[in-house]
Amino acid sequence: MQNRIRLIAVPAIAATALFLAGCATSAPEASAPTSTVDPAAPVTVDNCGFEVTFDKAPERVVTIKSSTTEALLALGLGDRIVGTAFQDGPVPEQWEADAASLTSIADKVPSEEVALELEPDMIFAGWESNFSAEGVGEREELATLGVASYVSPAACQSSGQPNPLTFDDIFSEVEELGAIFRVDASPLVTEQQEALDELKPAGDGRSALWYSSGSDTPYVGAGIGAPQLVLDTVGLTNVAGDVDATWAPLSWEAVVDANPDFIVLVDATWNTAAKKIEMLQTNPATANLSAVQNSRYLVVPFAASEAGARSVEAAESINSQIEELDAK
Repeated sequence: MQNRIRLIAVPAIAATALFLAGCATSAPEASAPTSTVDPAAPVTVDNCGFEVTFDKAPERVVTIKSSTTEALLALGLGDRIVGTAFQDGPVPEQWEADAASLTSIADKVPSEEVALELEPDMIFAGWESNFSAEGVGEREELATLGVASYVSPAACQSSGQPNPLTFDDIFSEVEELGAIFRVDASPLVTEQQEALDELKPAGDGRSALWYSSGSDTPYVGAGIGAPQLVLDTVGLTNVAGDVDATWAPLSWEAVVDANPDFIVLVDATWNTAAKKIEMLQTNPATANLSAVQNSRYLVVPFAASEAGARSVEAAESINSQIEELDAK
């Protein structure tokens, strides 16, 4: 696997063996694995075009979005999280015990004041837009206050966005987090790579719509992000795969013309899979779609639909659902 960690001129880190070979479907031990990285060496990363230096491993972290919380839980770093915000759903069973003591500070993006009350040394955001004057604060200002900022690299928009996203990109983020927190990320990545290697795609090239939200106009998984990666992994052809975006609006006319074999339904508390099915069945424009007529639905939790520690799990789940539908 290509090592794509974004470390800048840090000889102690460059000399360290950060072996990565894959991604995980179950959590490692609650305590973080020991790292061979020199804990005294600074780690500098280029994150969405913004340079951040970590003089030491962060000890007090505010996480925004489920993808960031779960990334730290998967690395056994739940004890570093002092507050969570904008969580997209419950954590998977394998991380429930470690997540039980976490405190939510906001249903959506917290204000800078609310976040800073926890005296974090790092704010880890799932979306680049979380760092704004209207949100948790501008990255430059936070830096002057001694608070490091970090965005999941797969979600970068201003600079460095993967196009298209690959599992190497996801594993590189795990590697980078391991370097930042001075922990060994290789067990997590190895486990997930092994799970990927064992997956036998069941899609057989059939078509699928990744339906995230929207009723008048559906918002769908497009051609360069996590939805495309998962669909490719299970052998399904994305009907919006030619759209150069992670997610994008797509007309119902285009969906009807494509008549996908499967519809992936993103299950969110604010827009459940069941609600989407009801809309698809009652909307004259979609009621006659083959996937609707034959209930060829594949369901993925919202938190697993974004690139991160659950991307392999999402692929495994969707692949299993295809097999179950095919067996009927």
